Amino acid sequence: MLRKLGFSVLLLGLALPVWSADRPGTISGYVRAAGGVPQMGAMVEVLGAAAHSLKVFTDENGFYSAAGLLPGVYNLKVSAPAFLPSLREHIGLHAGGNTIVNVTLNTLFEAVQIAPGRGPAEEDDWKWVLRSASNRPILRLVDDPSHIMVAESGKGDRELKGTLSFLAGSPSEGFGGAADMSTGFSMEKSIFSSSTIGLRGNVGYGSSSPASVLRASFRQKMDNGSEPMFAVTMRNLPAPDITLHSFQALALTTADTFNLGDVVELKFGSELQTIQFMGRVTTFRPFGTVDLHLSPNTVLEYGYATTEPDSRMDRGFDSASADVNESGPRVSMTGYAVSVERAHHHELSLSHRAGRTNLQVAAYSDRVSDPALTGVGELTTDNGNALPDLYSGTFTYQGNDFHTQGLRFVVQRKLTSDITGTLDFDYGGVLDLASPNATLENVSESSLVRNRHSMAGKMTGVVPKSKTHWMASYRWVNGQALTPVDMFNASAGQADPYLNLFFRQPIPGNRFFPGHLEAIVDLRNLLAQGYVPVLGHDGHTVYLVQSARAVRGGVAFTF
Repeated sequence: MLRKLGFSVLLLGLALPVWSADRPGTISGYVRAAGGVPQMGAMVEVLGAAAHSLKVFTDENGFYSAAGLLPGVYNLKVSAPAFLPSLREHIGLHAGGNTIVNVTLNTLFEAVQIAPGRGPAEEDDWKWVLRSASNRPILRLVDDPSHIMVAESGKGDRELKGTLSFLAGSPSEGFGGAADMSTGFSMEKSIFSSSTIGLRGNVGYGSSSPASVLRASFRQKMDNGSEPMFAVTMRNLPAPDITLHSFQALALTTADTFNLGDVVELKFGSELQTIQFMGRVTTFRPFGTVDLHLSPNTVLEYGYATTEPDSRMDRGFDSASADVNESGPRVSMTGYAVSVERAHHHELSLSHRAGRTNLQVAAYSDRVSDPALTGVGELTTDNGNALPDLYSGTFTYQGNDFHTQGLRFVVQRKLTSDITGTLDFDYGGVLDLASPNATLENVSESSLVRNRHSMAGKMTGVVPKSKTHWMASYRWVNGQALTPVDMFNASAGQADPYLNLFFRQPIPGNRFFPGHLEAIVDLRNLLAQGYVPVLGHDGHTVYLVQSARAVRGGVAFTF
């Protein structure tokens, strides 16, 4: 009996190493630009004796995962349009382990400064810039923490990046939005290896006192993984009417990001805004998220926000720094008394990645006071209840306070190496008129909350040969509404109301010049849908809209 038992133990001991050696492992991580922006669609090639050029692509968060790899030593090659390819060598993978390799890509201009003799970057796939600005190593739970490897490329003190854009056309944001003709700029420079200073702004034309926005920021990477940020934003807008005063605002923003262990990620901050416009108003706006990584592919997140998200980053406006125009305070006026929109948005979401498909389900609660809503039409007479925009023929008016809860479901899938499709379903409350015969004077009193369904489809991608970045979206709502359903939606399914198109077309340039030029076309609510008619103060009809029709275009130079 003992002899048989010993023989069985011997066979088991011989079989276990063989079984363990065949257990596949995974190499995964995040791909980001030097400024911290996740690179969606970057191609990651896994090279090694056990894998013959296995290729995977990053998702909308810049995450990639190459699974089913046999134990061994691998090389990793990462490439994306407008970036030099990055190579990571001698990556050890143990049986059943998960090796984390985070990669930061450098631009052509950085390569010209560091290594003038190198050729242009390989353009194998497409990139699409999203909202996140984090660029630190992110760890996940693995079977054996000793098998973790984090790779980051450093940034030199001489690194300098910048953009210059010239845009023209009708804006659609109401009072405080972009001018009909404007110049945007941004500059970013690394200092002391781990710090970054930035300056960006926008200057509009068409008035004796041009509209201007200027933002200066400082970001520091700490050894413990945190990344504190401090920014100052100044805004100056000319008076919309001779009876009013100029609009001036100063905002101080602080934010930080760090990990608690390997599974909890914290992002938090606040903004203090001081507004001078027919009096002085001060607001304090905190924000933050807590992410619990249940697995490498599943994240539970709680988020709190006090301002609506910036939608321009979804259009890839890294090359045209007009996003500062959507980051300012939203103001409205009643009887020449100015009010600032105040909001509280709570959201709990669960996101899961399954191969090339990303899923998210979320529940949210919104409470908005003095909402600043948008109207379209000329106001020939005014009793101090609307703020007209100088450039677009739109105006801002004050809606009724409202409180609503809702649900969101998002499905995003990479259809091909060049195209990604997204479906978004939302259910929640919107502001709507209680009766169809409302006037602009009593919109606030006669509006109420109605529950609405909304569905959005969005396609993004790039044309391989011409490298044309494009985005097309359509958001439908099942009834009349003055505000969008889920107005704080910052997920991958976020899309402006109705039909919207966006194009970025690279313009061929001189190969001896490090920068590149792009043409930009931005079309919003192209079919002019969702216009709700009301009577203005002078008896003429004006329209209340979720999003005004707007056509903007121009060129952007990146160096």
